[in-house]
Amino acid sequence: MSEAVFGDLDVSRETFERLTTYVKLVKQWNPKINLVSRKSLDDIWVRHIKDSVQVYRCAQPYASWVDLGSGGGFPGMVCAIMAIEDAPDAQFTFVESDQRKSAFLRNVARECGAKCRVISKRIEAVEPLNADVLSARALADLSKLLSFCDRHLSSSGLALLPKGERWKKELEDAQREWNFDVDPITSLTEPQAVILKIKGVTRG
Repeated sequence: MSEAVFGDLDVSRETFERLTTYVKLVKQWNPKINLVSRKSLDDIWVRHIKDSVQVYRCAQPYASWVDLGSGGGFPGMVCAIMAIEDAPDAQFTFVESDQRKSAFLRNVARECGAKCRVISKRIEAVEPLNADVLSARALADLSKLLSFCDRHLSSSGLALLPKGERWKKELEDAQREWNFDVDPITSLTEPQAVILKIKGVTRG
């Protein structure tokens, strides 16, 4: 099982070992603070790890990466773990208002050696973060996410927003309120889902 997953992810053995540590921590903490659904926990390597790795591989070069509504750390913590080898000087920032989930994220970062900070505030209450890359998964509809991008993404920054099978409807609704460039990338883990690569967000 592990060797098959290792090859499928196309990561170094060191990165795979860090991801394995992360998975163990999710399974330890999940009964207490509900980081992911019990059903998806059984398929965590595909539903959460591989799904997050593909988000990371859509990124442009960056010095700062912001993950909003981080929860259990998908995709942000996976991306921070990937960056230990790929972009060791990059700064990752997680914004998570739930104190228990923030404590979990700090614990994972310490155990896995990921370079990141956790801000335990509501997204709207955080000073603009001027991110080169911004990610958010299962957090809000696209229009709301774009309001967060407008606040926290740099003018040349890239938002990476995984969306499910209703993504076209969300996109149509968002385009009534916002101007932006978008490139939908079909998900490797769910054919009806996409990763929206978004730049140039301005209010319409």
